Amino acid sequence: MIRIENISKQNSHRLLYIEASAALNRGEKIGLVGPNGAGKTTLFRMITGEEQPDEGQVSVDRGVTIGYFDQDVGEMSGRSAVAEVMAGAGPVSEVAAELHDLEAAMSDPDRMDEMDTIIERYGEVQARYEELDGYGLDGRAREVLAGLSFSQEMMDGDVSKLSGGWKMRVALARILLMRPDVMLLDEPSNHLDLESLIWLENFLKTYDGALLMTSHDREFMNRIVNKIIEIDAGSLNTYSGDYTFYERQREKNEKQQQAQFERQQAMLAKEIKFIERFKARASHAAQVQSRVKKLDKIDRVEPPRRRQTVAFDFLPAPRSGEDVVNIKGIHKAYGSRVIYDGLDFMIRRRERWCIMGVNGAGKSTLLKLVTGGTEPDAGTVTIGASVKLGYFAQHSMDLLDGENTVLGWLEERFPKAGQAPLRALSGCFGFSGDDVEKRCRVLSGGEKARLVMAAMLFDPPNLLVLDEPTNHLDIDTKEMLIKALSSFEGTMLFVSHDRHFLGALSNRVLEVTPGGVERYEGGYVEYVERTGREAPGIHI
Repeated sequence: MIRIENISKQNSHRLLYIEASAALNRGEKIGLVGPNGAGKTTLFRMITGEEQPDEGQVSVDRGVTIGYFDQDVGEMSGRSAVAEVMAGAGPVSEVAAELHDLEAAMSDPDRMDEMDTIIERYGEVQARYEELDGYGLDGRAREVLAGLSFSQEMMDGDVSKLSGGWKMRVALARILLMRPDVMLLDEPSNHLDLESLIWLENFLKTYDGALLMTSHDREFMNRIVNKIIEIDAGSLNTYSGDYTFYERQREKNEKQQQAQFERQQAMLAKEIKFIERFKARASHAAQVQSRVKKLDKIDRVEPPRRRQTVAFDFLPAPRSGEDVVNIKGIHKAYGSRVIYDGLDFMIRRRERWCIMGVNGAGKSTLLKLVTGGTEPDAGTVTIGASVKLGYFAQHSMDLLDGENTVLGWLEERFPKAGQAPLRALSGCFGFSGDDVEKRCRVLSGGEKARLVMAAMLFDPPNLLVLDEPTNHLDIDTKEMLIKALSSFEGTMLFVSHDRHFLGALSNRVLEVTPGGVERYEGGYVEYVERTGREAPGIHI
């Protein structure tokens, strides 16, 4: 359906592709992977024709429809969320627009003399609309929006009043409703809660078109894709299997390449030693010349490229008392909506609680109650002895001073630390060399998250409260964070929609439901095994 043939592409001074080739065939579901800046979005834009390769070609079979979801959703205003979704539904939306215009024309007294023509055309367009199942479009649009956690009120409300994250969901719903022959999805999992993520996963599993997508959620990727295309130093490498298979195969390939490199280096050293030893002897001149020619003709094996990874280094946190947080008789409501009614909850040292609950159940509210970000209407929240709190919230990234540099912002936070340790800290969190001079306003979402996390962990707390800490982090950075948090000696309370993160780090689950809270001993994996569901109300 789509063929990428020997493409080369340069952006500014950066060479993205060098004679790279790949293909997307009918029914394939492919994960596109590669480090940030490798050219994933550029590849999508070349497939849609928004950009052209410098050399080579990207060809799409005649008649193939493509739906492209990216992070730039554009302007949305003037209609409801459901109307916005229906407007992008391909040919049927164009027919619906003409039908609407004809209905207006039929009630226009100034066009009475055209009425026979208008009515005849209306009959033709209405037949076409029925043929495309246009009258079922509204229901299908609402079904998709409900799957992405929209309430009926939000569906019918003004789309311009939605936050950026919810507008992303509207843009995604538009592509899903369209059901094109090929879907290109650039980070569709970024702004979704766990329930929406699982719904999207099931939708894409049953989608019969071809799919090319990027995602920082390895579990989501594993359950959908059957092939991986990796962008690696300008090449496109194809692996048949899911993300876990790709990781294993890549590691195996790198080990084999390293072994080949070492064998060749040993052989070269031996040959060079012989040449150096006998080059001055006339009796060995022929042998020396023969070996020099042999070395000139050898194809040199390159060592595997070392991938840059972020290393999180925790300094040991001070020990807290055994009772870390004691919540007694908490009542909390927003207007008429009651979130908590008499909640009792104790967190003890080294417990790692993940909080589960549907949108609006009160997950983030509980984190804010613990951190003092909001006050209870009644009841008490008592922080235990020697507890040192670290809180990572999504809004904390908005507090970065846009005009300050990465290093400058850290120096303001830790004026007594000195530049050397702060540069070392920046390096650990992926800001090496000149990156520390970047202004905060130009940082990506992932870079901002890493910077805020670096500041939080420089002077380590013994109680970590994390609200969606993996949003915007790529897969490699998530892995390093999980590895570091696995050895964290303190206590954790967190909300996350990343099932790999939940399974790796939790040892307790608190499920927030409209009827109260349920506690589960054991982590997320045991919760799924015991309840038969991956999120509240969603059974496997």
